[in-house]
Amino acid sequence: MNRLAGVTSPYLLQHADNPVDWWPWGPEAFEEAKRRDVPVLLSVGYSACHWCHVMAHESFEDRETADAMNAHFVSVKVDREERPDVDAVYMEAVQAATGQGGWPMTVFLTPDAEPFYFGTYFPPAPRHGTPSFRQVLQGVHQAWDERRDEVGEVAGKITRDLADRVISYGDDRLPGEEELARALLGLTREYDPRRGGFGGAPKFPPSMVIEFLLRHHARTGAEGALQMARDTCERMARGGIYDQLGGGFARYSVDRDWVVPHFEKMLYDNALLCRAYAHLWRATGSELARRVALETADFMVRELRTTEGGFASALDADSEEAVSPEGRRQKGGGGRREGGTGRQVEGAYYVWTPAQLREVLGEDDAALAVRYFGVTEEGTFEKGASVLQLPQRDEVFDAQRIDGIRERLLAARAARPAPGRDDKVVAAWNGLAIAALAETGAYFGRPDLTEAAVAAGDLLVRLHFDEQARIARTSKDGRVGANAGVLEDYADVAEGFLALAAVTGEGVWLEFAGLLADHILARFTDDESGALFDTASDAERLIRRPQDPTDNAAPSGWTAAAGALLSYAAHTGSEPHRTAAERALGVVKALGPRVPRFIGWGLAVAEAVLDGPREIAVVGPTLDDPATTALHRTALLGTAPGAVVAVGTPESDEFPLLAGRPLVGGEPAAYVCRNFTCDAPTTDPDRLRTALGG
Repeated sequence: MNRLAGVTSPYLLQHADNPVDWWPWGPEAFEEAKRRDVPVLLSVGYSACHWCHVMAHESFEDRETADAMNAHFVSVKVDREERPDVDAVYMEAVQAATGQGGWPMTVFLTPDAEPFYFGTYFPPAPRHGTPSFRQVLQGVHQAWDERRDEVGEVAGKITRDLADRVISYGDDRLPGEEELARALLGLTREYDPRRGGFGGAPKFPPSMVIEFLLRHHARTGAEGALQMARDTCERMARGGIYDQLGGGFARYSVDRDWVVPHFEKMLYDNALLCRAYAHLWRATGSELARRVALETADFMVRELRTTEGGFASALDADSEEAVSPEGRRQKGGGGRREGGTGRQVEGAYYVWTPAQLREVLGEDDAALAVRYFGVTEEGTFEKGASVLQLPQRDEVFDAQRIDGIRERLLAARAARPAPGRDDKVVAAWNGLAIAALAETGAYFGRPDLTEAAVAAGDLLVRLHFDEQARIARTSKDGRVGANAGVLEDYADVAEGFLALAAVTGEGVWLEFAGLLADHILARFTDDESGALFDTASDAERLIRRPQDPTDNAAPSGWTAAAGALLSYAAHTGSEPHRTAAERALGVVKALGPRVPRFIGWGLAVAEAVLDGPREIAVVGPTLDDPATTALHRTALLGTAPGAVVAVGTPESDEFPLLAGRPLVGGEPAAYVCRNFTCDAPTTDPDRLRTALGG
């Protein structure tokens, strides 16, 4: 019996009709393994994962393979986005044993959840030295039956080794000028000056590193930091990793030139990059940065927003292949449904051949589109298709004509079978989206974007919070999931609420952020060392309590918590929250100079500490008073790293920063403080701009 039909995870629901007797993660599965005296087969993936779909089709939908799994194992399917703690613990084991990791992740466990055999994708037949999945199943079953003592020894050793691993925490001193300068030097050495970005293929958008570079430039004036941020953002925006028609970024580029993406679109990538481009515009006034920030924000609202007001996790890399013009001219077109062939193909929704362009645009406009978007007869992707780019060219294009071409191509693309959408709402990633949309809306005069951020915040409070403001990790279709929030959920949602507080002037968001910050102190922090854990002290016990300070696709819970705690302390003057933030940054002192690419958000938070951060209070007779609005906008556009902003009337008790801040000569005024010292209040936006580096 497959037990996935009633779950909230779209990824698990994709497997609900498999002939495999899947169990969701839980004690019942391990009790069943003990009762039957068989191992647990743990399979971890996520809905937008291309190779997860491939392995599902090849193996989990195959009756003979399923029969072998059902006969000899208790098979457990986990959505890594719902259970990042389970994923982290066993991925650490896979990487330690094999030297690499990835998804789908396949791990064999004892009924006590101890791992003893590992892998990722296994093919249906032996390939390039990799055994087939059925061979693996047979080998593990045979080892369990015939060499049980050996299996137990291996499992015990692996579990002990994981439990004994200790993070190199560094010390309790903050990273200073020396460490941040060494981090910048390390990034310079890994920087690709011709293509932008860092390292080789595959190339991931370095959104958190960009935030560090922008903050470092704002604090020190280092032009090299700004240049790396600006050039990387331009190369990505011109590349195939950016959707030149609909906006938004794919997960990563398979090549060094940002040409061919892995086509899945994740909420966290787009939220982080939307904010990074908005901050680049704030620092430079770049029109390209403005366009990309707004297009990415519009993409999130248009394609990821759910009926309940939250934001869905992802769009798939794969979609149903569209019928070619030639196929449509043939009887029936060969499709399962109108416009589709029935075959799932990676990138099918996004790529174009010259013939497809001609069909939509006609000869003349197609010839222009070929040049403008870098489409070739050979193709830049597969089967003669090209990913649309904006190559650097000397040619001047008619902007109005290009806009018309874009609109027609976007309309034609909308008629293709669309990629699937993972509709679950992940608290952490919605927190990132809230911060991005709130700020982008404020910067560019788009109240609709700020309203979308407020609606997502309302959903999190209404649905994901319990009476003690503990967060549920996910929801779907208005139904909250059963999994507890992890550190990144508390930290990223607090970050989003702090951004909402600054933009809207509504102190309730600061209050909610404070509740989350208190949970971080009470349930995720090691009192002795100040280190942070990814799971709460009262969370489900796994074979190891996961703990990882390094940033990966999104800020780690550790560094995100440091940032949220620091901002909350700046708003409130809370010494415990400030102390916890500073203690958490000891790991940045240790790792920043060594692996700056993988602790970018931690470095960005360290920049805020070195700058204060600055505390800005704007007071006026009303929030919609024009002079108050001008000062408030100037405060939001200041580039001082990590500055916090409060706005309200002198009588307001919603923000501690407003206490004792009167109007100046009856006029709206801005107060700027840092490190327990305050500047004279000003009523002049230009003077405020100068004080904040804007």
